Amino acid sequence: MQQYNWSQTMRRKRFWPRLLPVLFGLTALVAFLQAILYGPVFFPLKKVLYILLYPETDMASQIILNVRLPRAITGAMVGADLSLSGLILQAVLRNPLADPHLIGVSAGAGIVGMIVLIFVPQCIRLLPPLAFIGAIGTAVLIYVLAWKDGMRPVRIILAGVAVSAFLGACISGLLIFYSDRVHGALMWLIGGLGNAGWNDVTLLYPYTVAGIILTFAGSYYLNMLRLGDDMARGLGVAVERTRLLLLAVAALLAAGAVSVGGLIGFVGLVVPHIVKLLIGEDYRFVVPASVFLGSAVMLFSDTVARLLFAPVELPVGLIMALLGAPFFLFLLRKEV
Repeated sequence: MQQYNWSQTMRRKRFWPRLLPVLFGLTALVAFLQAILYGPVFFPLKKVLYILLYPETDMASQIILNVRLPRAITGAMVGADLSLSGLILQAVLRNPLADPHLIGVSAGAGIVGMIVLIFVPQCIRLLPPLAFIGAIGTAVLIYVLAWKDGMRPVRIILAGVAVSAFLGACISGLLIFYSDRVHGALMWLIGGLGNAGWNDVTLLYPYTVAGIILTFAGSYYLNMLRLGDDMARGLGVAVERTRLLLLAVAALLAAGAVSVGGLIGFVGLVVPHIVKLLIGEDYRFVVPASVFLGSAVMLFSDTVARLLFAPVELPVGLIMALLGAPFFLFLLRKEV
């Protein structure tokens, strides 16, 4: 009878969490190239690579360099931001249904974004920091409303839905009273990357880079919080302060994504669950895998939105809602 090789099994378990982020990175690269290759006009990969290396002034170069490339970079950053924001919220709030869009964090950023776009559109570069204020304020409000001798997942969802509904009503009021100014804001509200350009890339990348670095740095504390409050305190973690700091990072990521991509939902819900299902709960590996898979999901969805009814382009937020809503219902029946 052959003896079971436990050491080989354990090495395999340690190996896969390190390999899967690399595979997700390759997936994100494929999605990025696909977003550049496909559109109303298809460009072969050889031609795209040539244009990227030797840019010219012809029409093909303009389409690739000034339309598809900045849109793909923006989509990758938005997907990474939303997936990390959802990952942090699920860990900090101990709620597998948490998502920046579902619990109202995105709505907090959205109401501030609407005010900026309607009343002071010339201050567009102030949108991310102002949206961050709205997002972090909403996150703290939900945390306070949900706290009563501890937190329960259902209470967080109910508080988030209530706050999100209130902010949604405020946004609807702005749309009604300032209907002459809301065309651009309306498209932004639905969630899409149709107007993404190099200005959006330069606007978003500092917040994305900062958010990713802070999430990597906080992966240790996410692992500690996973053990429970008492165990985390026993290991020297200031639990409530750590939660608030991580909530601020989640709000920063959500605000950056909302300021450029609008109110795109369900990325932060779907991606972390897929990653943790395949990799496990160790956030040292979950964080990089979520960055890559979030980018890939957003880029694939945006490509589908562009091509499904071409030349008519759908908002990517619509595609994500069609994909994410059934997944949310599945989790709801499973967890509640």
